[in-house]
Amino acid sequence: MTELDLIIDLHKRAERQGPGSQRDTLRALSFLDFPPDKEIAVADLGCGTGGQTLTLARELNARITAVDLFPEFLEILRERAAAAGLKDFIYPLQASMEELPFEEEQFDLIWSEGAIYNVGFERGIQEWKAYLKPGSYLAVSEITWITDHRPDEVEAFWNREYPEISPASRKIKQLESNGYTLVGYFYLSPDSWLDQYYRPLRTGFPAFLARHEQSEAAQKVVEDHRAEIEFYEQYRDYYSYGFYVARKN
Repeated sequence: MTELDLIIDLHKRAERQGPGSQRDTLRALSFLDFPPDKEIAVADLGCGTGGQTLTLARELNARITAVDLFPEFLEILRERAAAAGLKDFIYPLQASMEELPFEEEQFDLIWSEGAIYNVGFERGIQEWKAYLKPGSYLAVSEITWITDHRPDEVEAFWNREYPEISPASRKIKQLESNGYTLVGYFYLSPDSWLDQYYRPLRTGFPAFLARHEQSEAAQKVVEDHRAEIEFYEQYRDYYSYGFYVARKN
């Protein structure tokens, strides 16, 4: 089993595969303005096992194309959608964010929580714009500096891991320069990282190690995730996910 297989196995049992919460999804949805009687077309890119997808399906009059690269996540999404009585509104699609099989102006809303980094923020907002109808919406959460100054070690870490990290002001300027108008912004609280994502993940470590017979590879995956959690706990005052909701001009 490869390291990627192990990471998928660790994460597929979680409600979410990254920081976020139902509260955050609902807050971002509050910035949208769709006629209640209009059925809209939605793409949820990097949907994972569907923590936010199910909320979108409950709150919107929509057909949701839920896209993820990993079939293991999509299978769990199918199960959860069926259990919630929402399978007729959610259409899982295995695809790479590098090669999305969509038509121009296909969607009224593109949603992506914690996943646009897979292609990069600026590339994502540029390429995804073609799939949006005029006047429709883009909603993405993206790693963001939340202070003007930070310790050298946290700056060096994120510039190495994801050089596109920047303050919200720069992300908003990029949106505006690429033909969007910002309609809402906020950043995720520590609860969205710790209570909603990291603590449930950490709770699953013993069962994960047991499933993989305490293998060296499984232990490395756990230690890598523990280090990530500890890093966030130490430096959470300096970065978070910013949630950006914008309308295509």
